[in-house]
Amino acid sequence: MNAAKRLEIFRRFHEENPEPKTELAYSSAFELLIAVILSAQSTDVGVNKATAKLFPVANTPAAIHALGVEGLSEYIKTIGLFNSKAKNVIETCRLLVERHGGEVPQTREALEALPGVGRKTANVVLNTAFRQLTMAVDTHIFRVSNRTGIAPGKNVVEVEQKLMKFVPKEYLLDAHHWLILHGRYVCLARKPRCGSCRIEDLCEYKQKTSDD
Repeated sequence: MNAAKRLEIFRRFHEENPEPKTELAYSSAFELLIAVILSAQSTDVGVNKATAKLFPVANTPAAIHALGVEGLSEYIKTIGLFNSKAKNVIETCRLLVERHGGEVPQTREALEALPGVGRKTANVVLNTAFRQLTMAVDTHIFRVSNRTGIAPGKNVVEVEQKLMKFVPKEYLLDAHHWLILHGRYVCLARKPRCGSCRIEDLCEYKQKTSDD
């Protein structure tokens, strides 16, 4: 795919949705961090239902840590893998208090040192909470990048690196939101809705469907 096509793709994404946002509900960098940790292999809708009960009760590292693993589990037991996530979140809260004064760090290295925080989670927090130029590649972005030809790669790190290189700079800050939403609602895994896709004429996927 050439640069002109990529520019037009992101121009259309921007035109349709000028200020894309994550679908996770949060009101602070810390709430976002916890929501993203909980969202692994879970839906944003499911996470939002749990955090809607949790955050009014505890939404600081100290407050959630005070709940303990069992206390936290009661709030997030509707989420997949809640036992291991509860342990990770409690330990992450302890480290935030002890090492970072209760604040969410703003570097990838410090974030990735927290339990339950991998490269993708760190990138989401850095981009969404702190507006840094990062690219969080999840299954949706990996699929869309490969299927369309925007940034094909064999693994998530390769796709991340290519997106950082190929996405036009003026659209890079919000690119991961547009790509996630496109993968979630249009470029579906099993049956892409090519018939109602804003970028169908630019996409290089060969097995297009007429579905809308």
